[in-house]
Amino acid sequence: MTVLAASRTGARVERLPLARYTTLGVGGEAEVWLVESLAQLAEAMDEPYRVLGGGSNLVIADEGVPERVIRLVGPLAERDLEPDPKLSTADDVVTGWVGGGVPLPGLIRQLQKLGLGGLEGTVGIPAQVGGAVWMNAGTRYGEMFNGLHTIEIVTPGGVRQVTPADLKWGYRDSGIPRNHVVTRVRLKLRRSTPEDVLARMDLADTARKGQPKMKTPGCAFKNPGGVSAGKLIDGAGLKGTRIGNALIAPEHANFIVNLGGATAADVHALLDVIRERVPVPLELEYELWPEQGTR
Repeated sequence: MTVLAASRTGARVERLPLARYTTLGVGGEAEVWLVESLAQLAEAMDEPYRVLGGGSNLVIADEGVPERVIRLVGPLAERDLEPDPKLSTADDVVTGWVGGGVPLPGLIRQLQKLGLGGLEGTVGIPAQVGGAVWMNAGTRYGEMFNGLHTIEIVTPGGVRQVTPADLKWGYRDSGIPRNHVVTRVRLKLRRSTPEDVLARMDLADTARKGQPKMKTPGCAFKNPGGVSAGKLIDGAGLKGTRIGNALIAPEHANFIVNLGGATAADVHALLDVIRERVPVPLELEYELWPEQGTR
């Protein structure tokens, strides 16, 4: 770690290996800005930038990226789950603001204890709230846009607040442009009981039992036209294919895992093999840094 000069607005700036912030565990170094306020964020966005949350669904090049990398910390990683009396009803709760840097797994556990439903289908997704909203992360049992009321977005032109109805969101897509940062959200959740929310979480979690437990970004490809990408890759006989220390998981063919010491180049090579062998065009679910690293 190399500590660089503090920014004008007080953001902590360090040069760090990005592998430590990803669930795959690969990625070279970059200049990382740890921002705690909208003023610090605005300064960080003065130059080309990327935003890094929980690091799932992400493959970062072995040489890192030239842009500065923004992470939301401090007040932008805090949560207020108290019901807003002006917006809540007998059936629904609209919360206070939840920061984009809040880890999603901990948030889901807290909502369960409060008996608030709507996001239990996202259980087990190792993301932060901002990133999960930006890609509309989810499972077959639910996605982030099932539980959103208001989204605060910082753009190069300023701050704005939108609702889901303002966006063209869909499967693994929020409709939020790439250069916009989700800083906070208000959640709209169903009043329930801790027991009922836990039962729905268990249902979603049970469906994930066949997924690998090793370092992985998650599903590599989106399901084309409702067909399972994993079944297509399995049908091509690719389960267990290994390049370097990256492996197409034997448990689920739509997952690539890091056996220890894998490189981004290993992962890209496996993605190329899948595209060549599967007869149906597949769209990546992974985010690639940089985009031109796609082969």
